[in-house]
Amino acid sequence: MRPYLLLTPGPLTTSETVKSAMMSDWCTWDEDYNIGIVEVIRKKLVEIASSKPEEYTAVLMQGSGSFCVEATLGTAVRPQDHLLVVANGAYGKRMGTIADYYHLNYDLMKFEETQAVVPAQVDDYLNQHPEVTHVSVVHCETTTGVLNPLAEIAAVVKKHHKVLIVDAMSSFGGVPIDMAALGIDFMISSANKCIQGVPGFGFILARRSLLEQCKGVARSLSLDLYDQWETMEKGHGKWRFTSPTHVVRAFMQALKELEEEGGVAARFARYSKNHQVLVEGMRSLGYRTLLPDADQSPVITSFYYPDAAFDFKAFYLKLKERGFVIYPGKISQADTFRIGNIGDVYPEDFERLIACIREVQSV
Repeated sequence: MRPYLLLTPGPLTTSETVKSAMMSDWCTWDEDYNIGIVEVIRKKLVEIASSKPEEYTAVLMQGSGSFCVEATLGTAVRPQDHLLVVANGAYGKRMGTIADYYHLNYDLMKFEETQAVVPAQVDDYLNQHPEVTHVSVVHCETTTGVLNPLAEIAAVVKKHHKVLIVDAMSSFGGVPIDMAALGIDFMISSANKCIQGVPGFGFILARRSLLEQCKGVARSLSLDLYDQWETMEKGHGKWRFTSPTHVVRAFMQALKELEEEGGVAARFARYSKNHQVLVEGMRSLGYRTLLPDADQSPVITSFYYPDAAFDFKAFYLKLKERGFVIYPGKISQADTFRIGNIGDVYPEDFERLIACIREVQSV
């Protein structure tokens, strides 16, 4: 069932047991599905996300992670509000694009793609722009693999008493985050990332008291986060529209496997070891990492092309023939490629990858 390992930031390699969980059919109206699966997932997500789960709630939403980011911005930011989008990559910029589509009042604060967000600059901006009501930022920007200093950013945003929206698409479940401790108000992720489920839905973890104030704000029917939440609350796990039942059941299995592994801390340790083995091996072969180690996440790692003659497509195909699929680069400043460290993959897989790259280089 595994023609190759996906060394990408999601979709990613999943366990055989997660795949097997999709082999049964479910009725969206049945309590076995709504109460026995959906409500269990919602409860577990909040428990993972916050040391004060009573203050937060979880909403599941059909579609990719970007659907959930759009649902959050379109529901949480009112016409009279003012959003500051902090961006240092493609996914931060995408929040600005969503704000354009929704005609939100917003400013885009841009950092270089190879630079982590500087909290002091966010602080200065908020000092000069008291009209800002909401701040959005990406935690792990998979454009490069940079891990933004979320705790420091959150401290600045909360000092100014702003609503904090975090795109934790590629970090939640794989990097420790405590929404309550940091003061995060809305946090967004997807089934096919560090929880190690399959694509089909995402989820929003929200401060209950703020979400309760969002009725009637949404500009979209399908992406009305409040209405989706209210339906799930009143219907005990009922979705407004057809839910991706097989994917949801697989996600519950993935949550079980996260717990069996030892929780987020244990998964973070494994991903970090994956990254360490990868980087040490690649550097031994002459490859240079794009980012300084201090800014690097354990989620995905960018490498410069080794020389001007490097043919990424040929390199990619040779690795695919040997059982590994990697990612092209995504920045314009340099020629790079990326290798993901997350999913049902382990340090020994990266040792095999390094051996394959050594072999490919010698051909």
